[in-house]
Amino acid sequence: MGSPVSNRAGSRGDFLVNFRAPWNWTGKSRKNNSRQLVCQGQELPQPDAFVPLEMLSSSQSYIGQILQPTYNPEFLSHSSYADSFDEEPPLLEELGINFDHIWQKTLTVLNPIKPADGSIMNETDLTGPMVFCLALGATLLLAGKVHFGYVYGISAVGCLGIHALLNLMSIAGVSYGCVASVLGYCLLPMVVLSSCAVFFSLQGILGTSLALIIIGWCSLSASKIFISALAMEGQQLLVAYPCALLYGLFALLTVF
Repeated sequence: MGSPVSNRAGSRGDFLVNFRAPWNWTGKSRKNNSRQLVCQGQELPQPDAFVPLEMLSSSQSYIGQILQPTYNPEFLSHSSYADSFDEEPPLLEELGINFDHIWQKTLTVLNPIKPADGSIMNETDLTGPMVFCLALGATLLLAGKVHFGYVYGISAVGCLGIHALLNLMSIAGVSYGCVASVLGYCLLPMVVLSSCAVFFSLQGILGTSLALIIIGWCSLSASKIFISALAMEGQQLLVAYPCALLYGLFALLTVF
């Protein structure tokens, strides 16, 4: 029978052996794993060493993007903004102001014999009519007649009457803006008559004859444009008569 001291020592030694065994086994397993990795051609990295991405296994590789911004189609680049600005139409074209068409319409009005282009005359362009109405009022003002309200009032009522008449006579129909545009452009000869009233009086035979010529000029130009735009062949005189009545009112304002 052993002494109590020897028994305690033996039990203590067994405890140490049992306690250290797992760590030894773990160390052996680590050594075996490291040997297997070396045999397979892969080196085990040191704990404090820098490990590049190439040395990591394919199962543990990082599949994201490091410090690389992703493309977002919602945000356009500067070049796309520049291209969009280059492709935008001019400001006058966006506002519906085309000086080439204005010049062609003006030449068509000044030459009643010249055939009118229906595609151009069918546009709703009010730039020229507004300018000619202002010019008519300005020349009447220079002659001592303040008739701006009469000019715009007669123009509005006359456009309504001609618009209703043309929609009854034509099959295709016409918009109010197109009627106002054509009648406004054909007001240009009346501006010439009011300009003559600034220099001499039109209350006489010469003034009356000149006024009749201007009325015929305006009505023939307007009827020619309406006929070509609405395909109303053989009805020019029927359209010219109400136009002559309308321009006769402007002639009365100018003469008297």
